[in-house]
Amino acid sequence: MTTEGSGAEQERAVEERGAEEEDLRESLAGLSGLASNRLPLVELLTRVAGLAVQAIPGADGAGLTLLEEGRSDTIVTTADFVAEIDAIQYGIGQGPCIMAAAEARTVISGSLGADVRWRRFGGGVARLGVHSVVSLPLLTPDGVVGAMNVYARSKDVFDERAAALGEMFAAPAAIAVQNAQVLEQTRRLAAQLQATLDTRMVIERAVGIVMSRSGVSEDEALNRLRSLSQHEHAKLLTIAENLIDGAVRRARSQRRP
Repeated sequence: MTTEGSGAEQERAVEERGAEEEDLRESLAGLSGLASNRLPLVELLTRVAGLAVQAIPGADGAGLTLLEEGRSDTIVTTADFVAEIDAIQYGIGQGPCIMAAAEARTVISGSLGADVRWRRFGGGVARLGVHSVVSLPLLTPDGVVGAMNVYARSKDVFDERAAALGEMFAAPAAIAVQNAQVLEQTRRLAAQLQATLDTRMVIERAVGIVMSRSGVSEDEALNRLRSLSQHEHAKLLTIAENLIDGAVRRARSQRRP
């Protein structure tokens, strides 16, 4: 090899590394922007998966899996083939993502069809024309919250550098995902609390109507509503709403000339 040829190759390598680092910087900037947007969980995960494809050189698609109550569940994917692959993985209970999450470490394979670690999974995925994967655990100070699966159709796509870039992306991605989970849980609890308060107000209003009509105590009025609920095999809230609706209609009809 001539010195000129060697120099040209080195120059191309430097340019490629520079482009990869720029992609990573842009992806990290995208993650930073997500942190302040307070997006719903699924929307945030979808954007994180898309940024992962940009950050990791050679990626053709990615998916994010969350661990909740001991279960693994692929929440979002950037391509249909990723969803199909992850369905195979969780259907048979083996694969790189499961290993990455369980062992809290990055897992790479450049020939899934021949990988002895997951023979059943690898064979099925190779038949789909996908041969390379890098799975990265989403690590937080509280533990593993999930894993990021990045796939490529060609063999031997992801090397140690790709894994290193992926890990640099996965670290802040994990925090973004955890924050989104906390926000989603807070929203869910707030909605449940509001629903509980709304239900209580409706029932209390219905109790007041029964007390006014029958001259009974609050406890007796509530017991009457409960008995009616059991008799009609309907929820107490439904009985209360029907009673209030009837009272409103009656009041309106009485006001008409």
